Amino acid sequence: MPDTLPPARWREQSGLIRLCDALGAGAGQARFVGGAVRDGLLGLPVKDIDIATIHTPEEVVKRVKAAGLRAVPTGIAHGTITAVLSGAPVEITTLRRDVSTDGRRATVAFGTDWREDAARRDFTMNALYANPLDGTLDDYFGGRTDLAARRVHFIGDPHARIAEDHLRILRYFRFVARFGSLDRSTADYVACVEHATSLMALSRERISDELLRLLSLPDPTAVLAAMVEDDVLKPVLPEIDRDGVTALRALVAAEAKAGVAPDGLRRLAALLPRDGMLAEQVGARLRLSNKARLRLQKALTPTDADSAQALAYRLGPQSAVDQILLGFAFPGEDAAKLAAWDIPRLPLSGGDLIAMGLQAGPQVARTLQAIERAWIAAGFPAAAETRAMAAQMIVSALRSSQ
Repeated sequence: MPDTLPPARWREQSGLIRLCDALGAGAGQARFVGGAVRDGLLGLPVKDIDIATIHTPEEVVKRVKAAGLRAVPTGIAHGTITAVLSGAPVEITTLRRDVSTDGRRATVAFGTDWREDAARRDFTMNALYANPLDGTLDDYFGGRTDLAARRVHFIGDPHARIAEDHLRILRYFRFVARFGSLDRSTADYVACVEHATSLMALSRERISDELLRLLSLPDPTAVLAAMVEDDVLKPVLPEIDRDGVTALRALVAAEAKAGVAPDGLRRLAALLPRDGMLAEQVGARLRLSNKARLRLQKALTPTDADSAQALAYRLGPQSAVDQILLGFAFPGEDAAKLAAWDIPRLPLSGGDLIAMGLQAGPQVARTLQAIERAWIAAGFPAAAETRAMAAQMIVSALRSSQ
């Protein structure tokens, strides 16, 4: 593990050094913190840059604007200002301490004590600070040691940390799946299991967001298996059982074999029984978007189709890929190619059938539906072949009506 934050391209992006200078990084008034430091030490790509500072939010706004950068008060009540750089947004948060917490939200007071700010964070690996100019690290709670050991460890008493924010239970499991090794005997793990019922106090939006982030990791199966065995998810998702974990394990393998990227929503479907109506109920309970709920329902609703492309035509490519990778249909198909398939359109309309001799009325709709079924079964032929096929069907329809 490096002694200092190593050089990296993200530290050299346009405007970042100017921003750090404006915030007084050279005088120790601003430092990188959290995920950027953690991932930077591990040599992982850094997506989000966070800066902690002793300056009040109002002072941060002044300094950011004075540096010729745009300042957006994204969370000013909690001390967060977003500086908009040409490369990416950077979140700047004033040092804080918790005045009161209720497990869902905290009332904070601004301060200037770096250790006090670190103490209110969740895990030791997330309480690492780095000087933006020379990469010097500040580690108040052994975060570097835990990070090197791939140990996800709460700062201080895990029960107290969880009581401050119940979402930390799910965050703990996500961080174990991403960075750590699963050890069900640790005080941190045991505390999460003991407080699992407190998840019921959280908004369903927060639960679904954290759960989908966990499920989107390369392989969260072992962690999900432990969560199910120890009833961590039972208070909010009692539908998930060991059969769901078995299905998740198979899906992870299928995604890897097909070269398809992990997908949290598809993996949530794997964890649930194959019941479209139940999937809709779970999606509603988790406050998923209408689009996500429909996709979850489609994934778990049996659908008749003669081919993978026919399935994609009926459900859409994404939902067809879901069913294929979940093992419900056409397991030998190339899911990656199907995901990029452009759904063809039937090259005929009701007006075309009328022009070909059918009388306007219900017979047009019935015949068009029959033509569409034949077109799908024939493998979506081009317009000329479809027209020839339609002409034959129209002749038959006219004869049957005489």
